[in-house]
Amino acid sequence: MPYTIGQLAREAGVSVETIRYYERRGLLRRPPRPAHGYRRYDQVALERLRFIGRAKGLGFSLVEIDQLLQLSRAQCDVVADVANRKLERIRAQLADLRRLEGAVATLLRQCRSNSGMHDCPLIEALVREN
Repeated sequence: MPYTIGQLAREAGVSVETIRYYERRGLLRRPPRPAHGYRRYDQVALERLRFIGRAKGLGFSLVEIDQLLQLSRAQCDVVADVANRKLERIRAQLADLRRLEGAVATLLRQCRSNSGMHDCPLIEALVREN
């Protein structure tokens, strides 16, 4: 079933502007405009938009999604390399977040132990450079 851009947007759960943006970025092919009428998108366009949405939901950037789309017919080990690099970045981000969590939790404990005092350890730590 061919879709207008509005119908495609509704089916894919994105905005018309998102579709246009993906077309400009080369993630989605823009169908030709017939002499008298609107562009019509096919089922492949809908599936591609859904793929992009699922990949974004997993934290892939549009650059990474473009790589995955280009590798869609590649051997699994090639695709796995892209996914493995993403996993390594996610793990590094998680480690950074855990360190941050520990630092904020420590400052919060210090702040609570100084309840009622004017010199809050959390504020003091943020004021200091190190």
